[in-house]
Amino acid sequence: MVHIRHRHDAKFTVVGNHLAQHATLSAVAIGIGVYIQSLPDGASIGIKDLTRRFREGEIVLARALRELEAAGYLERRRVRCAGGRMVTRTAWFEHPDHREVSAPRPRRRPVDLVKRRRTVDVPLPPVDQQAAELLAGLRRRDPRLILSERDVRLLAPAVRAWLDRGVGSVQLTRTLSGELPIGVIPRPAGLLGYRLKEWLPPALPTQPLEPAPEPPRRPLPFRTCDGCERAFRSAEPGRCRDCREASTTGTAA
Repeated sequence: MVHIRHRHDAKFTVVGNHLAQHATLSAVAIGIGVYIQSLPDGASIGIKDLTRRFREGEIVLARALRELEAAGYLERRRVRCAGGRMVTRTAWFEHPDHREVSAPRPRRRPVDLVKRRRTVDVPLPPVDQQAAELLAGLRRRDPRLILSERDVRLLAPAVRAWLDRGVGSVQLTRTLSGELPIGVIPRPAGLLGYRLKEWLPPALPTQPLEPAPEPPRRPLPFRTCDGCERAFRSAEPGRCRDCREASTTGTAA
């Protein structure tokens, strides 16, 4: 046999010859041991998990785990949790002669991280009565849009920007409370803040708009002449121009 060497720089597992060339373990037990050693901490290695991964059945895999347990590589203990439920704690020893189990480091809870953060008080803007009343009244249109007093103070300047750009209170209320998502709104202040910022209309132009061009005049309707019954256009019924001229000429003569 000749080895074709390859240097692994990532995604590799170090396995001692005491496991890979174990004298009494079966081939299945050695393979399962190498697989378990390649897994990260917290991985599940129950019988059901192994049968989903390998083609061997539960009996063969259970026998391999018992071999690894007898050889000192695997340790399984039944412990009781705080709620009274029994669970299996599994430990894998990379070398059976070194079975010191290091206590796992406790995970830092999110609550602890929140306590360690420095709380920075954001100065609140002065009260804008018109903007504050508009924001506080949104829950009348939709009960999900209930805001705290702090949220109202923080969103009021954005509402004032809309009002200063010529958007009326009724129209702004419809814009903020219309076409809301279905279900619970976890952060109504975030939703309203996004709409106030992203949907802000441009300012009205300062120069007056040019007058609109006059619409084209419609042609006069057709009329039937009372004298010669010829069709002509006129705003009122009567005689055509020729009949009127002939009547004028006859009167003059």
